[in-house]
Amino acid sequence: MVYQANKSPALKLQMWRAWLVLGGLVALFLVLIGRAGYLMSFKEDFLREQGEARYSRRLVLEANRGMITDRNGEPLAISTPVQSIWASPSDVPRLSADQLAKLSRALGLPPGDVVRRLADKQRDFVYLRRQMSPDAAARVLGLGIPGISKQVEYRRYYPAGEVLAHVIGFTGIDNKGQEGFELTRESMLAGKPGSRQVIKDRRGFIVEDVTSIEKPRDGQTLTLSIDSKIQYLAFRELKKSVEDNKAKGGGIVVLDARTGEVLALANVPSFNPNNREKLDPATRRNRALTDSYEPGSTMKPMTVAAALETGDVTPQTIVQTGGGTMAIGPNVVHDTHAHGAITVEQIVQKSSNVGVAKLQLAMGRQHLWTFYDKLGFGQLPHSGFPGESGGRLRPWKNWVPIDQATMAYGHGISVSLLQIARAYQIFATDGEIRPISFQKLVAPLPGDAVIKPETARAVRKMLEMVTQPGGTASKSRVVGYRVGGKTGTAHKLEGGSYEGKKYVGSFVGIAPISDPRVIVAVMIDEPTMGKYYGGDVAAPVFSAVVAGSLRFIGVPPDAPLNLPLLDTTDDPVKEEM
Repeated sequence: MVYQANKSPALKLQMWRAWLVLGGLVALFLVLIGRAGYLMSFKEDFLREQGEARYSRRLVLEANRGMITDRNGEPLAISTPVQSIWASPSDVPRLSADQLAKLSRALGLPPGDVVRRLADKQRDFVYLRRQMSPDAAARVLGLGIPGISKQVEYRRYYPAGEVLAHVIGFTGIDNKGQEGFELTRESMLAGKPGSRQVIKDRRGFIVEDVTSIEKPRDGQTLTLSIDSKIQYLAFRELKKSVEDNKAKGGGIVVLDARTGEVLALANVPSFNPNNREKLDPATRRNRALTDSYEPGSTMKPMTVAAALETGDVTPQTIVQTGGGTMAIGPNVVHDTHAHGAITVEQIVQKSSNVGVAKLQLAMGRQHLWTFYDKLGFGQLPHSGFPGESGGRLRPWKNWVPIDQATMAYGHGISVSLLQIARAYQIFATDGEIRPISFQKLVAPLPGDAVIKPETARAVRKMLEMVTQPGGTASKSRVVGYRVGGKTGTAHKLEGGSYEGKKYVGSFVGIAPISDPRVIVAVMIDEPTMGKYYGGDVAAPVFSAVVAGSLRFIGVPPDAPLNLPLLDTTDDPVKEEM
């Protein structure tokens, strides 16, 4: 008898399912083999990157930012090493409540901030806390939490603080320049960062360097023309005048008369670049460079120099100023005193608006515009400093007689304090004007001749007369030195009209007269304590700064040391406005 297998429907169903599952597994296996082959053939670079990302890290090695020094090598901006704590969120395990509390306390952050920064597990790098002290960073790492590491960074420190804040500027949290020379010399100071390729273990700790370390290239040292001693003196005296006169602000510029180097530049109010948590934007404004104002009577020596250059007048030429008024169409130019017939020298000494307006109107408009243009008015001073102002000098074709007349005594033209200080070079250098430099020079830069040497010496004599009896700036005198300069007082121009009770008092001078070494320009904005003439609020600052600066430089006296200063408590001579 032949045996016949029992092929029931249930058995057939089971076999069919087995073959279906087996077929599915084989198909899936073939798909996986195909996918693997595809990735190995066409995605090799991607796979390598993904693999390395799980154990390899490229760390940036910060370069040490270059130091900024004054002309004598005194540090003005230095970088100190600090520690920054960073983490790889994908490597940080789930923290217990106790671990989170300890980590938050060591970092000095709220627990919520720590959790939020570690939440994105797809990120390989996140800062937990920047610029910590080495001791504080060691406390964080001492917790032994995987995936948390430290990195050396540098924090900028400014020894001079608010005294040089507007010149040096400051850097941000990433050590990049934000303002001042920290910004304009960024490429020079920043250097080039290095790198380090490392391998980490499964707990996130660095165990080996993969390649040789690419060392960072430190930034270069920037040597400024600033003299720290003169800078501290200038800032102190300016701040005292602003506070004593309850002024809105002020600025001062000290130039080397021979080279055009800036020995000091200060503004009040100022700010501390080492602590900028509550920084008022108004205090960051570099008034001496970015603000323009009407210079008032400090323009008069320029007008007189232009007149002398024509050859039509001499220092002894008599100019009739009458009773102190002169009508120009519907407008009237005023003097505060009736001076009558005075010489060109006396026009500067007594600050006569009528006298200087007559000199100005006797000259051609184009001749005057060309002269002022050579002095740098209406154009940027190209000091290399960000945000500098070019002031305003209108085209000569648009001048009407009253414009031409008032420009002679500093109305209808605007300048920055740095511009007016630079223009006074022509009286200190026998007629030449040189470029302004904030960097220390090996030799003076070539200058342009603007006036003849004899004209420069004649005006220099007039500037000295301003500080003598009968002049408007007796408070500018310095024991042991002959000095000269010009006061200026002008109503402030706001919204297209002059404010009757708001003034800018200024003084620009040179010293010593026998052999000029420094040019000092001072501006006091809106003094409110009753005194507003430049001879009262700005000239004393000039006197104090010149006295100290010449001693610092080592300039021998050129006047008797026992010469008494004038009694200026009730000085009746004031400059015109």
